Amino acid sequence: MAWNEPGNNGKNNDPWNQGGRNQGPPDMDEVFRNLSKKLGGIFGGGSGGTSAGNNGGSSALVTLILILALLGWLASGIYTIKESERGVVLRLGQYHGEVNPGINWKPTFIDQVLPVDVSSVETLKTDGFMLTQDQNLVRVTFEVQYRIEDPRAYKFAVTDPDSSLMQATDAALRYVVGHSLMDDVLTKGRELIRQNTRVELENIIKPYNLGLQIVDVNFRDARPPEEVKAAFDDAIAAQEDEQRFIREAEAYAREIEPRASGQVYRMEQEAKAYKQQTLLKAQGEVARFQKLLPEYLAAPEVTRKRLYIETMEQVYANTSKVLVDVKNGNNMMYIPLDKMINQSNSGAVTQPQSAEPRLQLPESRPVDTRSATPRSDSGRTGRG
Repeated sequence: MAWNEPGNNGKNNDPWNQGGRNQGPPDMDEVFRNLSKKLGGIFGGGSGGTSAGNNGGSSALVTLILILALLGWLASGIYTIKESERGVVLRLGQYHGEVNPGINWKPTFIDQVLPVDVSSVETLKTDGFMLTQDQNLVRVTFEVQYRIEDPRAYKFAVTDPDSSLMQATDAALRYVVGHSLMDDVLTKGRELIRQNTRVELENIIKPYNLGLQIVDVNFRDARPPEEVKAAFDDAIAAQEDEQRFIREAEAYAREIEPRASGQVYRMEQEAKAYKQQTLLKAQGEVARFQKLLPEYLAAPEVTRKRLYIETMEQVYANTSKVLVDVKNGNNMMYIPLDKMINQSNSGAVTQPQSAEPRLQLPESRPVDTRSATPRSDSGRTGRG
């Protein structure tokens, strides 16, 4: 049943009419006035008369300002740390801790947060004229890449970590260059100098606890003074030519050595084969003479003549010139078979040149050199 339904037995459930008094909705001005009075009493404000009303309005305004200031103070403490950063918290000027990336809150005027980038890699460059071990002057350009490893040490260990790192780099580089020769600095020893400089730099900055980590070091440039640059360029070009010639010689050696090794192996095999061939041939000759000895002992004259004929047959078989001795005559015929064979191969046919009298040979019959030597059938009677 509703609170204002008629016939409610005289009960009035009106929430604004309690105790028989007809009260309307609460007045907001009155609420703020009462609150101001209470605050005024706390801060020593007077009451009564017209001044009480004025003080009530001023107190409400002050209260509103205080509430807004409180809300502003709370809102001002919200801050964000990026993913690549870490926050160093100072409470009343003293180190308090570190905060991770994300949205955080700090009490303003009490805490102070210093964001520090710990992911980015910074580059520091140093250069200048430096004296080498062999008393030469050279201009060197060197780069150091680093990042922040410890935010607290980076902020509070030294006054200016970047400047300290630059001075340490310059000191390490001058130390290493001062213990190196100029040729090493300009040409072949640059990698070793780079490594030694990094080791020396890390040893220098370690006691200072800069909060930095050396990522890499680069040897950018090294050149002599401009007054002698042309002479040093010629020297460097000569060294480069020397290295090029050495590489070409090594390539040529790598190409020749296998070929020479192959030739050596081939000659060794040929020598072994010749040795084996000669040995077997000598053994065959020995065996032949051993079989020939009984025949010679049985018929010395016949065997001697046969050996002579066979030897002359082998001799004349290896020559292209034939001499014919005519019985009962003083003339000896010379047949140039070599010229005849060459001319027949070339298609031209000429008469053989010989001494008087000339011997005509038929064109269709080849000349047999063995026919110029008489053979004796009796010479073969000595064979078994």
